[in-house]
Amino acid sequence: MSDQDPPITLYRLQACPFCERVVRTLDELDLSYRSRFVEPMHADRNVVKRVSGKRSVPAIVDEHTGVTMSESANIVEYLTKTYGEGA
Repeated sequence: MSDQDPPITLYRLQACPFCERVVRTLDELDLSYRSRFVEPMHADRNVVKRVSGKRSVPAIVDEHTGVTMSESANIVEYLTKTYGEGA
């Protein structure tokens, strides 16, 4: 990762409401992130499986903290606690 690469990578699908929930949180917290759009077919999401151990999206990798996780509710909670007001 270079100094200019965002520390957070978001693995997502186009028009996925759960992914958009995470995007809204990232934007509200003014966090830089890189989006990686993945294959729509669940069985073809090997890149997500390699990083998170699951094929579900959304999934994030946070290079600052070493955290990798999936499930939108968990990601939103993590981002808010880690980067939100009072963090």
